Amino acid sequence: MQANLVTEFRRLGSDKGGARSLAYLRLRRSLQKMIENGSLEPGHALPSEREMATLLSLSRVTVRKAISGLADDGLLTQRHGAGTFVADRIVKSFSKLTGFTDDLRARGLKPRVKFLERSVGEVSPEEALALHLSPGARVVRLRRLRFAGDKALALEDTVVPQSILRDPGAVKLSLYATLERLGCRPTRALQRLRAVALDAAQARLLHLPIGSPALAIERRAFLEDGRVVEFTSSLYRGDAYDFVAELQAD
Repeated sequence: MQANLVTEFRRLGSDKGGARSLAYLRLRRSLQKMIENGSLEPGHALPSEREMATLLSLSRVTVRKAISGLADDGLLTQRHGAGTFVADRIVKSFSKLTGFTDDLRARGLKPRVKFLERSVGEVSPEEALALHLSPGARVVRLRRLRFAGDKALALEDTVVPQSILRDPGAVKLSLYATLERLGCRPTRALQRLRAVALDAAQARLLHLPIGSPALAIERRAFLEDGRVVEFTSSLYRGDAYDFVAELQAD
């Protein structure tokens, strides 16, 4: 690991403009790259701050700042008295608007999707209220089982106005990637989270026992002009996800 880290750190320093980059950003990017390509696997222990500082000729303050940034992003976990480890659970930030595919790729995992429904229909009263649509408006509905490799992690039901997404078949893996191609990627969102127990149908899809804990998240995402572009209800495995949010005093 140490030899790979030195190589990656030096490579970033030799990139165009890399010599001008702050050292902590170079270290952060080096560690993130190694997590993404699998050089650092989930649960892997990092060298101590002192060891990394000596290895890379950096100050401990610089190393600490890089590690703290990756811990805030959920890529690393710091255990008091034990050290720093590559996160073995998926830690998702509630303060950043990202999609499922982006989250998994940032952790070196392979996202996969199974579509249970892709359809177009008339908006329901609940959907019309959430999406600020008039009765009779048409919407695209996506019901997806989301995987990391072969492991089912989440069940998602998404509704998008058809005025924004004409063809549900245009979504192959990532809804946000499709919306970005259409110039309609959301810029902000409102989310609500609550703990639930999986019913029989949900547990079967996620390959868990009936009654297993899950995190239910409802998201409404908005375009810059204020239009609601997405209304999603998700169920995330309680044994695979931690959700974090950064809080600041007024």
